[in-house]
Amino acid sequence: MSIAFSRKMILPFIAVLLLSFFISACGGRSQATLVSGKINIVASFYPLYDFTRNIGGEHVNVINFVPAGVEPHDWSPKSRDMTNLNGAELFVYLGAGFEGWVDDTLKSMPKDAKTAVLEASKGIVLLPAGEHDDHDHGHEDKGKKDSHESEYDPHVWLSPANAKQIALNIKDALVKVDGAHQADYEANYKKYAEQLDQLDAKYKAELSKTPKKEIVVTHQSFGYLAKQYGLTQKAIMGLSPDAEPTSKDMKDILQFIKNNQVKFIFFEELVSDKLAKTLAKDAGVETLVLSPVEGLTSEQEKQGANYITLMNNNLNNLIKALQ
Repeated sequence: MSIAFSRKMILPFIAVLLLSFFISACGGRSQATLVSGKINIVASFYPLYDFTRNIGGEHVNVINFVPAGVEPHDWSPKSRDMTNLNGAELFVYLGAGFEGWVDDTLKSMPKDAKTAVLEASKGIVLLPAGEHDDHDHGHEDKGKKDSHESEYDPHVWLSPANAKQIALNIKDALVKVDGAHQADYEANYKKYAEQLDQLDAKYKAELSKTPKKEIVVTHQSFGYLAKQYGLTQKAIMGLSPDAEPTSKDMKDILQFIKNNQVKFIFFEELVSDKLAKTLAKDAGVETLVLSPVEGLTSEQEKQGANYITLMNNNLNNLIKALQ
């Protein structure tokens, strides 16, 4: 009896351990799967995921390709992701050169795939790469073009006005694939668009009052935000956080900091802050977070952070830095 009792106690314990191990091992990747009875949508990265779930509401199951804690510039789809994509009703990607993998991925889809495809940045006027930064980057290896380098700056979602256009495009795509719930999608879009309008108005009101307008950022992702609100960004790196600055770039940035009495250098949570903190130490200034809202950290995901909350956090840090 004692042996049988021990087995009854031990086996469930082992099962719990194995389940915990499985969950822990899979923690670095999305566990989202296709769901029957819902409109399945795959989003290429976090902002599109967040916009889509707000507009789709209870009628949709949205799968975010890029897991929490992963920088989307470093991500490419795996076999599990392709299974989800091929079985979804809608695939939402940004375009504008952001997802370097998307062309090959779309070509590899089965010819009989019924997945509708939305390039969410359509209708947005794109800024040429480098046009809105204070300087052009001369990367260390000038003979090689960065793998993520694009003719245009793809970081359109960091302007709330552009985010509203993206949300509109998503709403229209949802109506096409699921016309039965058009009224709900229209109502959800209207509600979310009002939140984006309020965010835009808050940015305009607060940033118009700051005495300084110059920001130093980790990578060149805030051009649309800077243009919309009258700021000047100076980027340590290029459009991709993988792009390395030259020694001349570093000297130029230090001079920019001195000339404009910049008090903070902004860094991002999903990439190394080493370069930003080294530069801040050399310049005698402090660091602050300015999120490009490309994804969430695991902690932000647990706390229920979203596009609106991250953009509000960004505004608070901009106000602090621009005094």
